[in-house]
Amino acid sequence: MERFESGVKSPRAQVWIELLGFDDHLRACSGCGRFVKGVHDWSQREIRDLPVFDADTVLVVWRARVPCSACGPKLEALDWLEPHARVTKRLAESVARMCKVMPIKRVAEHYDLHWGTVKDIDKAFLKRALEPVRLGKVRLLMMDEFALHKGQSYATVFADAETRQVLWVGKGRNQADIRPFFEWLGKRRCKRICAVAMDMSPTFELVVREKCPNAEIVLDQFHVLANFGQKVIDRIRVNEANRCRDDKAARELIKGAKWLLLGNWENLPNRASKTKLNELLDANQALMTAYVMKDALKALWAYKREGWARKAWENWLEMACSSGLPPLMRFAKNLTKRIGDILSHCRWNLNTSVLEGINNKIKVLKRIAYGYRDEEYFFLKIRAAFPGNP
Repeated sequence: MERFESGVKSPRAQVWIELLGFDDHLRACSGCGRFVKGVHDWSQREIRDLPVFDADTVLVVWRARVPCSACGPKLEALDWLEPHARVTKRLAESVARMCKVMPIKRVAEHYDLHWGTVKDIDKAFLKRALEPVRLGKVRLLMMDEFALHKGQSYATVFADAETRQVLWVGKGRNQADIRPFFEWLGKRRCKRICAVAMDMSPTFELVVREKCPNAEIVLDQFHVLANFGQKVIDRIRVNEANRCRDDKAARELIKGAKWLLLGNWENLPNRASKTKLNELLDANQALMTAYVMKDALKALWAYKREGWARKAWENWLEMACSSGLPPLMRFAKNLTKRIGDILSHCRWNLNTSVLEGINNKIKVLKRIAYGYRDEEYFFLKIRAAFPGNP
């Protein structure tokens, strides 16, 4: 057996062991488990086992089929080998353990196995190892979407906000894609849901209000501010860049400041970035207004009492409507329809920051595996990464 890598033949040391069979003892039927005497026929298989030092181990196994009266001719059951497997159970267990911390490709190279074999082993272990999802006490939910593949391919993830257990992952983000989760949850459990943290997706809102009649929606700070950045700050930035088309230096400064404006001040990488942002805001009143209004909007989530939060919102709305900036005024008008879902955070200390952490881990899983072609396997990996607190 030889390994091929990058088109270059690379021989590896091997140990071959032949395991012979005998006719004169009882064998267990792999179908029903009863013991049978005699052999129907023999077949020879090459089975991979754990390496011996640096040498790949190949077992040449003579496998017997037993003449079971209940099942007919069946392979004998071996406690160290699945009926039709090409690797021993202990090698499969070692492969599955390594897949928890290494990409499939690297595990396959380490054991000189096909990557598809490694994936199938790990997938089978995940199915057996994952405990059933705990639904009995679920009352607070988090839901969010993440990019499944490049392009317009998404999946939706649901998690228990209290235990941080991933409950369900499904392909798509449309109504038809997320309704199966609530149908799986069941009407009785849906009525027990008290609050759901989500982004500003109207699809999410519609389905949650339909399926969970007693649940309050909690709009997440991260997503609201991201929406503000996209629809207000970036729109104003583009308008200001177009207005300064005759001033090349000012235009280039504004065009190149997108990520400075969209980021948080405390997260800017260095003093030079902060200096550049200060110069831009000092020179452009419209961008200064939008940037200050973003921080004022962010402050809404700092209030613990709804009355104070509502007063802060009314002040923010008044400033936005009198700003004279059409993108900001449109955003404020649209956000008025969802202000109740923002202020609900005062009753429920609930947000999707935990889910953002889950999404970041999902991105890491995708990078480690160079993408997943088997979506069922990918979703199993996500569930295994977030089993939740007891």
